[in-house]
Amino acid sequence: MIPENLILDKLTEIASKLDEQNLLQKTVLNFSETCKYLDVSESHLYKLTSTKQIPHFCPQGKKLYFKRIELDDWLQRNRQSSTDEIDKLATEYILRNKRK
Repeated sequence: MIPENLILDKLTEIASKLDEQNLLQKTVLNFSETCKYLDVSESHLYKLTSTKQIPHFCPQGKKLYFKRIELDDWLQRNRQSSTDEIDKLATEYILRNKRK
């Protein structure tokens, strides 16, 4: 027989996965969902909102909401190019701007 603890662990894991899937389906997230989505602490997210570093909505002056698409854009800002990309750009620049 399968131990009850193993069954409970598996059910908990399945419930967690379902919560993650539901989170990815929503277009607008509340504060706690955003913390989970970004994998940040509540205090860090409060700091980001109070300093206006992250896009958010505060429709009634208390609760905070976030558009998931805007969060994705915010996460993808300040992209760092790889060494290969930089080398390719440098080579293209040199070829285009040869001195005569």
